[in-house]
Amino acid sequence: MIFVTVGTHYQGFDRLIKKMDEIAGYLNDDVVMQIGNTDFEPENTEWFRYLDYNSIFGIMKKSDIVICHGGAGTLLDVLSMNKKTIVVPRLKKFKEVYDDHELELAESLKNGKISIVYDIADLEHHIREFNDSCNGIPRKNENSKLIDFLSGYLKGD
Repeated sequence: MIFVTVGTHYQGFDRLIKKMDEIAGYLNDDVVMQIGNTDFEPENTEWFRYLDYNSIFGIMKKSDIVICHGGAGTLLDVLSMNKKTIVVPRLKKFKEVYDDHELELAESLKNGKISIVYDIADLEHHIREFNDSCNGIPRKNENSKLIDFLSGYLKGD
């Protein structure tokens, strides 16, 4: 299963949800999407707007691939679960966020095992590449200190 999550940002994430809905029919995987405040309502996948944190976490754990925005909380969750992760950061140039902090965070965590989609047209390629070759992220990697720091920061430690 592929799980797509866009978090709770007030603007939604039409660019990702539309593209994923478009390609879902061509994939051999079930696709479930958390679409948040996105205006577009998918026709080719299961979807919901919001669930509580534990439910989202449970869906992530069951998924083979997680496709997400570049939010710190989401990235920490998928990294801690050793998930194949495709990050599609919201971008300032599309007026999806006020700056490119999601892109900057994703790039700081990139280590060859997290895939970052810079052009939404390449999303299907990233999914197929992960299905063919990626075995997930090691529990501890060269970014472990950053992950530990961000986890502590988000928890208020």
